[in-house]
Amino acid sequence: MKKPFWNQMESAPQHEIKSMQSLHLSQTVRHVYENVSFYRAKFDEAGISPEDIKSVDDLSKLPFTYKQDLRDNYPYGLFAVPMDKVVRIHASSGTTGKQTVVGYTQNDLNVWSECVARALTAAGADSRDFVHVSYGYGLFTGGIGLHDGAGKIGASVIPASTGNTKRQLQILKDFRSTVLCATPSYALFLGEALQEAGISLDEISLKCGIFGAEPWTQEMRLRIEALLGIKAYDIYGLSEIMGPGVSYECSAQCGMHIHEDFFIAEIIDPVTGEVLPDGAKGELVFTTISKEALPLIRYRTRDITSLTREKCTCGRTFVRMNKVSGRSDDMLIIRGVNVFPSQVESVLLELGMPPHYLLIVNRKGSLDTLEIQVEMDPSMTFDAVRLIEEKEETIRHAVESTLGIAAKITLVSPSTIARSEGKAKRVIDKRVF
Repeated sequence: MKKPFWNQMESAPQHEIKSMQSLHLSQTVRHVYENVSFYRAKFDEAGISPEDIKSVDDLSKLPFTYKQDLRDNYPYGLFAVPMDKVVRIHASSGTTGKQTVVGYTQNDLNVWSECVARALTAAGADSRDFVHVSYGYGLFTGGIGLHDGAGKIGASVIPASTGNTKRQLQILKDFRSTVLCATPSYALFLGEALQEAGISLDEISLKCGIFGAEPWTQEMRLRIEALLGIKAYDIYGLSEIMGPGVSYECSAQCGMHIHEDFFIAEIIDPVTGEVLPDGAKGELVFTTISKEALPLIRYRTRDITSLTREKCTCGRTFVRMNKVSGRSDDMLIIRGVNVFPSQVESVLLELGMPPHYLLIVNRKGSLDTLEIQVEMDPSMTFDAVRLIEEKEETIRHAVESTLGIAAKITLVSPSTIARSEGKAKRVIDKRVF
């Protein structure tokens, strides 16, 4: 019989959760004050002592932590334990600046695998499953994070990693993978490759997939589910806080439950820093309350979402975060309008177009320009020029209606926009500021 929850803590009463958070928050604040010179200086500057933080209600008194703070203290300056207590190190890709380095004690790794075990259980996985991990391994937290969580529930882990799609399909078929873990864009790519290879859904055993590490839309979820014949679940995480598994979807799929026994979540106005009420959309901020090696206080994720405490039909009581709709630092401002790539993706999928697109932003004189290249479906390649122009016009109208700005739409041949085996690249910004 399947377990409804991995840990009964997931359904604890809110007052018990808040009491636990208050205790662990005050302990964490003292831990960083006594062991991290960066935080000691920052708290002293703000006139805050550990004794001032007695409950979660005092959280807003504390200053924010930024990604730049990790870069400025590269590589180990924010670690709160001696290095002989650190048993693993990961790092970000560093694609938008110097890489950020994170460390874990053995207890931190135990907490991480506990988080992922809860997520896998919520998706219906157990010890009888074959968990096919197509996230990258190495310094990236995705692969090994799912790997350890799958091991914790006793599943058979298949560490396929990324790349070599032909071999991935062979493994899916021959090893009878039942749970797929990957970025949503790569899951979509695998689904398309499956079709192209002429492998029917009857020849594979997949029942569900756990996808994260990049924003994706509901329309993309439906397309992945159709291509792979599975139920697709969202999982959220970021290496600075833990890795994949900070929050996870249950069978109700109405937001991702945040492990409130390990993390405190807030939503703030990204401009003013003001804490916003439940339901309001803003920037997600996390405080870790169990981490030993790299505890972070009010870390600004730049991810845009909202929180809800409405009762979930699954019985879990942890607060839920809605799907990330974009990042405050990925947000494009074009002619004064905020534009997120996920908005374009949603429009394309609603129109039945493949979600393979590229936004190219440029500037002519003082005017910003936006071109959106969209791959045609293979069935369109034999259409007359007139039909292709009509489709471009349909997309142009829909994009303009959604974004509020005009864009040039260019349909390009199938498979001409570069695919990613990790996070998809959606934007080329050629403007010089």
